[in-house]
Formats: sequence, structure tokens, C-alpha cells
Amino acid sequence: MISSVGLIGVGRFGKVLANILKKGFNVKAYDIVSSKVSNDLTKADLDDILMLDNIFIAVPIRYFEALIKDISNKVNKKSTIIDVCSVKKHTSEAMLKHLPNEVGIISSHPMFGPDSFDSKARLKMMMDKTRVDDKIFNYWKTFFKNQNINIIEMSPDEHDKIAARTQGITHLLGRALKNFGIQKTSIDTKGYRDLIDLVEQTCNDTWALYSDLQLYNPYTNTMLKDLKYSLNQIEDKLKEKNNE
Repeated sequence: MISSVGLIGVGRFGKVLANILKKGFNVKAYDIVSSKVSNDLTKADLDDILMLDNIFIAVPIRYFEALIKDISNKVNKKSTIIDVCSVKKHTSEAMLKHLPNEVGIISSHPMFGPDSFDSKARLKMMMDKTRVDDKIFNYWKTFFKNQNINIIEMSPDEHDKIAARTQGITHLLGRALKNFGIQKTSIDTKGYRDLIDLVEQTCNDTWALYSDLQLYNPYTNTMLKDLKYSLNQIEDKLKEKNNE
């Protein structure tokens, strides 16, 4: 039976993850900014966490591969590493490339965040058995299912293809509308208020997280090209109508 789990990274999402994990385990946490580790978690050194059998990694995407390289020669070879980054091809390939063959790997992406998390709602989480025993993978599937989280098994590549056109476009539109200057008026429709809510939700995240979502997903450029093409089509159609 697992009694303690490790958590590397206690940022905005790391805190959400810690609150979920606390329901079943003693969470030993490490962050490069030690003050981020709250009193309800067990503050631990990185080397101590690397000795645990189950370690969650919730660091910014841009630092992920460097961290994996750094811990590759220190981690307990009986460990299972579970990453929760928002892009999956980059992180899964980094883990497969740098971690010892004996180390288990689970790629996951909880499809919720600090601004959308609701413990009473039915949430979603993508998981991939990248390189791990069935028993361990099923253990974590069951744990998260018991937290009212629906598990969707999917390869990292398929995840990134879909996420570029769902999460990626959502954050892109939120940022674009903020730059556009969208704001509340006295005659807002519900649809318009939904757009304002979108801006408020997506722009709560840092620019670093947003840029990582776009830059580390190999399918972002295709999404951007398709979106620009669609906007140009609409503009051209309006011009044609005006010229009739």
C-alpha cells in the first residue's frame, strides 16, 4: 500500500494536485521556491523525494526536460514518474530518453486547472501508460476515478493533436480578445459575457504557461494556419457580398 507520494513543483496547478493527492496520501513536496510548500504538506529535499516509489512532476513545461536530465542519475529505479504537464509528446519523449529503463512512466494531463477545478464536478484526466506495469497504472487510474475524475486513455501524440484545437485555441482566443480590448458594456449578451469569462479564465495563467502551451505542442502551427485561413475566408465572403 502506498502511504507517501512525492510532488516536485508547487505552483498554481501543483497546489490543486496536492489537494487531490492529500485525500489518500502523505504528500512530500519540493519546490525551488521553498515558501510555496504550504504547512499542510510535508516539505522535503529533492533528493528525499527521488527515493519515493511514486513521484508527480508539476513544473513549467520549459523546465521539464532539464529537470528530468538532472534527476535521471539520482531517482530510485523502482520509482514511477507521473507528469501532469499540458503538452504530452514533449514530456513523454523527454522521460523515455533520459530516465533509466527501470523507472516507470505515466504521462497524464488533468483537464482542469486552478480556475476551473471544482471538487464536486465530474472532471476529466488524460492518462497514457507510457512505460509502466499494468498494476501501477491501474492503481492510479482507480485513485483518480475515486476522486470523481473521468480517466481518458490516449497516446501523447493524439492528445497534442486534439489539445492544439481545443485547449490551444481556447487560450489563443482568450489572449487575442484581451489584446483586442474586450470589456463589459451595458448591453452585453450572454454570448458576449461568456467571452469575457473566457478572457478572465485564460489570462489568469502566466504568459510563460501560455507560450509553453503553444511552443511545445508540435500541432500548434497547423491550428494557427487553419484559424487564420478560416478568418480570411469569412472576410473574403463579406467582401464578395459587399461587391454584389
